[in-house]
Amino acid sequence: MEAKVIWSSGMSFTGTADTGFEVPLGADPSVGGTNDGFRPLELLAVSLAGCTAMDVISILRKKQQRVTAFDVQVHADQRTEHPHVFTQAVITYHVSGHDVDEVALTRAIELSATRYCPVQAMLTGAFPINMDYEIFEDRGSSKELVKKGTWTLKG
Repeated sequence: MEAKVIWSSGMSFTGTADTGFEVPLGADPSVGGTNDGFRPLELLAVSLAGCTAMDVISILRKKQQRVTAFDVQVHADQRTEHPHVFTQAVITYHVSGHDVDEVALTRAIELSATRYCPVQAMLTGAFPINMDYEIFEDRGSSKELVKKGTWTLKG
């Protein structure tokens, strides 16, 4: 894999990789930026969320789960001193659908965490990552929380 960033001006860059898509990178005005793009650590959190989300939804679809809405949120704590690395993270999977099976969801989370998601595999060695989930029954105009839990990597 090849990736690069090209400097535009000030603290503004455009990142690209093998796919050819572009992503803007920027910085806070306090360090000379103009708030015109993602911060690099934000992209790391987005990469983690995206990687595991793609795994989990793919597995749920193969398990014929009737998912109507799905999102993955990553909350990462950072050190207060430089470098402001992540010290821990929580991934929360929000799954809405019709009779979504909790066992199918936790198995999908497990497979993503232990087998398929390279981003999570790399980051797990750097800081602890916890995985929470919420399952909602889609009732058309409303959603009802029916299950909530945590999947923990057993080691």
